[in-house]
Amino acid sequence: MSDETTSTPGTAFMLVKTTPEWLAKTVEERVHALTTEVVPVIEARTTGVRSRFYDTEFYSARVTDVWVWEAEDHHAYQLLVDALRETPFWDRYFEVVDLLVGTENGYARTYGVDAVTTIST
Repeated sequence: MSDETTSTPGTAFMLVKTTPEWLAKTVEERVHALTTEVVPVIEARTTGVRSRFYDTEFYSARVTDVWVWEAEDHHAYQLLVDALRETPFWDRYFEVVDLLVGTENGYARTYGVDAVTTIST
């Protein structure tokens, strides 16, 4: 399966809200839960994904964090979600509020044009 649809890198913006169970943990317990219950499952089930995390609870009551997942292709992203759903991350520590998945500059690839970008100095 190596057509353009499955081999195009994708980025998922996973909008989540912390649960009372997560907030009841100490910072040390949270780090331990992520490093022992979540990350090993992701690493065992998929490759080609990178994550970044953004705190948004200062500005939003509905979404407390945005987890950005960059996947080398659709299959890697699918395996990631399948793995997350088998951990306490999904609906126990965090409520997944929304998933926004896209491909960077997909229009440029589709139409064979240069991506429009900005550079501010």
